[in-house]
Amino acid sequence: MKQSHISNEVVPYRATQALQYQTAAIWKNVPLWHLLWSHPTALQQKVAIRDDHESLTYEELMNQADQLAQGLIEDGWKSGDHIVIQLSNTCYFSIVFFGLLRAGIIPVLALPAHGLKEIEHFMSISKAKGYIGEEFNDNQIFKVLKEKGLSCIYLINSKNKKFSLPNFFSPNFIPVDINPDTTAIFLVSGGTTGLPKLIPRTHNDYLYNINCCCKASAVSEHEVYLAVLPAAHNFTLGCPGFLGTLSKGGQVIFSQIASPDHCFDLIEQFQITATALVPALAQLWTEATQWEDATLASLKRIQVGGAKLTYRDALAIQETIPGALQQVFGMAEGLIACTRLTDPPEVVASMQGKPVSQFDEIRVVDKDGNEVTIGEEGELLVRGPYTLRGYYNAPEYNTLSFSDDGFYCSGDKVRIDKEQYITVTGRIKDVINRAGECIASDEIEDLLLAHPQIIQAAVIAIPDQHLGERIGAAIVGHGEQITLQEIREFLLKQNLARFKMPDELLLLPTLPKTAVGKIDKKAIIGPTGSLWHQNSP
Repeated sequence: MKQSHISNEVVPYRATQALQYQTAAIWKNVPLWHLLWSHPTALQQKVAIRDDHESLTYEELMNQADQLAQGLIEDGWKSGDHIVIQLSNTCYFSIVFFGLLRAGIIPVLALPAHGLKEIEHFMSISKAKGYIGEEFNDNQIFKVLKEKGLSCIYLINSKNKKFSLPNFFSPNFIPVDINPDTTAIFLVSGGTTGLPKLIPRTHNDYLYNINCCCKASAVSEHEVYLAVLPAAHNFTLGCPGFLGTLSKGGQVIFSQIASPDHCFDLIEQFQITATALVPALAQLWTEATQWEDATLASLKRIQVGGAKLTYRDALAIQETIPGALQQVFGMAEGLIACTRLTDPPEVVASMQGKPVSQFDEIRVVDKDGNEVTIGEEGELLVRGPYTLRGYYNAPEYNTLSFSDDGFYCSGDKVRIDKEQYITVTGRIKDVINRAGECIASDEIEDLLLAHPQIIQAAVIAIPDQHLGERIGAAIVGHGEQITLQEIREFLLKQNLARFKMPDELLLLPTLPKTAVGKIDKKAIIGPTGSLWHQNSP
């Protein structure tokens, strides 16, 4: 059944924007799954995806996706239903992803690192009817969801048929008819305030996102892409990611292990041409070339994003694998900017790139919302054909996140030159970027304040050479002195994801205040960039 309307919970494009994009004919007006099913028959026997255990040709991938789609439909799923999926980097991710799209079911793409707190939040805000995860011995999320009576729970490789993914062989499967202007997938935000928000991406806007990134990165049918960051992350998914690779007829290698020794072996074995890394991982790989005996000559593009890459690390990558570095600055909310492989080495080392679409509109404004001059620092605002107009089912938050004329307020501090190349200088919002994951300070602070021994709490970013930033917790307590281990155990019981656990703890008699009485987080950071260890106000 054709989806004939857009949910009131999804904010549409403004009429002037929609007309501009339609006039320019930038949207393909086809479902997102079309990027895989549009290939000629001659490509069907080529290997499309592989992991540590199996490989699938294009034909096999499409057949298995359709069998899953038919199985879900036979299981009672309807077009437009929502389901949370939390899967690691295996061939199953692609099968499930495309199977859901072919059935018209909208996936909420949770990351493997998300904990029960985030999963329950996604289930609640999206009104998801089910969950797809993986079977392992200590799957706390599965256990809790089952205890709460969620009827549709599926586990990959489950030994219990009750939780196995449904499959139904149908040689004449016909996919659900889809309106390309409706939501195809939900990405999750970095959670700059509280729990992560849901980002609705339509079939049209995400296909355009993928196509623009493919063009900016010169992706071809010869691409062999190593997906080592989580496949559900926007960076790995479609910038250009594994979807961009499949859209061009290339091959994707999924890896659940990011260590240099494992990935270098994959690069050499499969002649991998491209991958995407966060700065901490890129730094580790660069250092590892000094002791790992592997030939990396096949690598033509190493995308680095998720956090700012330091100039020093950029130079080191360029020296190790000349001509391969591509800096990427982007967000699941929309805008993607990147350097080009034809850019001078100095530009690639020092800037984060320019927008991938000519229709991306960017502004840099001061704290009063006034546009600054070229080269001056300010907050980045963006609007465009693949940038969201509002978070899903979050009207109150949307009033704070968008300008009156529909520009998304990113919270990033940047400078932009006359060629629209962006240099990221920091963050305006209170967020910690730890190994490429944006973590909202207030989410952790709220949980800390629920501890009976904690009176005040401030969670702050601590500069780190390898992670970009570590999570520091400065607290004022009473009673017996609390330890970092005790705090972590408490937060785990509150279902906070492990990657959000504090790395450092500072106990203070009081927290420093600004002149207007607010907690002064800058005063907690010492001159060396570590937590200030003088236990005095």
